[in-house]
Amino acid sequence: MIRLEEKYKKTIAKELFKEQGYSSVMEVPVVKKIVVNMGAGDATSNAKVIEDITNELGLITGQKAVITKAKKSIASFKLREGMPIGAKVTLRGKKMYEFLDKLINIALPRVRDFRGVSSSGYDGRGNYTLGIKEQIIFPEIDYDKVKKVRGMDITIVTNAKNNQDAHALLVKMGMPFKK
Repeated sequence: MIRLEEKYKKTIAKELFKEQGYSSVMEVPVVKKIVVNMGAGDATSNAKVIEDITNELGLITGQKAVITKAKKSIASFKLREGMPIGAKVTLRGKKMYEFLDKLINIALPRVRDFRGVSSSGYDGRGNYTLGIKEQIIFPEIDYDKVKKVRGMDITIVTNAKNNQDAHALLVKMGMPFKK
């Protein structure tokens, strides 16, 4: 079993149940899935870019990326409906816990001048989104093979009813929030 998943089942869930005062163990929030999204604005002019970001997302997450396509045509961006503009990966189960563990303990501490992640990335329904400016903070990415440094969005979807419950869960899991 994965370190973070084991820690959640053995200690975090019990601590949250006591601290938050839930009436049932089913009310304790849990991470449902993680969506990693990487956009490529320059994909409209160069088709090779999509291949590069799908390969990088595959290396980072350990799962094949799905190409995302434009929903609308925007003339000023030279974008037509249906054109590939990015890639995303939805992680669940063991791969989700592995990725979250790697993000918290390996990747985020490698960010230059890192002082913690913002605690304002909640959506009101207990989901947390953070943006990363460089994909090279992940150990799987070989810096010499990267053609362009790109950012990504990471959305952590929980079944928490509100932001406070989700925040308590992520703090217990070790998410390094700004003080």
